[in-house]
Amino acid sequence: MKLNRNSLMLMGGLAALFLLLAVLPLFLDDFLLTICIFIGINVIIVFGLSLLLGYAGQISLGHAGLYGLGAYTSAILSTKLHLNPFLTIIAGAILAGLAAYIIGLPALRLRGHYLAMATLGAGIIIQIFLVELIGLTGGPAGISMIPPFNAGKFVFDTNTSFYYLVLAAVLLSLILSLNLVRSQKGRALRAMHQNEIAAASIGINIERQKMIIFTLSGVFAGLAGGLYAHYVTYISPDTFGIALSISLVIMVVIGGSENLLAAALGAVLVTAISEYFRQYQDWSLFFFGATLVLVMIFAPRGLFVELVMLGKRLTRNLVKRDEPA
Repeated sequence: MKLNRNSLMLMGGLAALFLLLAVLPLFLDDFLLTICIFIGINVIIVFGLSLLLGYAGQISLGHAGLYGLGAYTSAILSTKLHLNPFLTIIAGAILAGLAAYIIGLPALRLRGHYLAMATLGAGIIIQIFLVELIGLTGGPAGISMIPPFNAGKFVFDTNTSFYYLVLAAVLLSLILSLNLVRSQKGRALRAMHQNEIAAASIGINIERQKMIIFTLSGVFAGLAGGLYAHYVTYISPDTFGIALSISLVIMVVIGGSENLLAAALGAVLVTAISEYFRQYQDWSLFFFGATLVLVMIFAPRGLFVELVMLGKRLTRNLVKRDEPA
């Protein structure tokens, strides 16, 4: 297949970026590596939310529940049945995708604020189940002694090794997402986002497209949840509450929901600030909520997207100024 100039530039840029990320552990201490790991886990969820919100035009405030479902599935299977974490993470991703499909059947018939409230309610219900099923989930106390991820005899029990595992998962998620948005289905999603009636009139199955992308975003959340469980080795229901769902949407919107890499930068920004100022956690939602309002007013396409557009405008103006009259 012949690649155009933009595709080649994108591939070259991504290759350079991941080469830079590959050598990053050589220059970071354990604390910064931990932040990078959490950033990578959030980026995987954000890819799914970007596809859902930015490309399909559907919002979800329940992805923390799907994230928790993936984490608990992997934790239960690995601690109680002693299955290999590689298999349990896959199982968690599949179960989260199945849950997203079941939630989407009624919820995706709604739009706007009604859809947001429906998905928020679904996330709360999942969290309630995690609390109440004490015999299975450990209830409010959660699950401890979760084994670290391993591939045969190699155990990912250091920050450096787990960083590379998360980096590989991010790369896989990005490749899948980019292939989707550049495919015929991606074009159908963008058409649906612009005008559902017009998209339906040219033969696009709106309900089917919504279900596919909502399910896929659930799979991404479940995958991230499994990685999180095997990194921290302890999980509790409190982690997967409303605050996390809102933070994930804030990451996507601040970065730029219609651009995967911009949304990922939003995840980097929000996660890094949250981890650095963890002692002010009670104020974090207020701060990011205010930031979200300002971004939606002054940079509706996302902070990083608007900055890129501003840079392009400034470059054009400088070029025109240098041109002879």
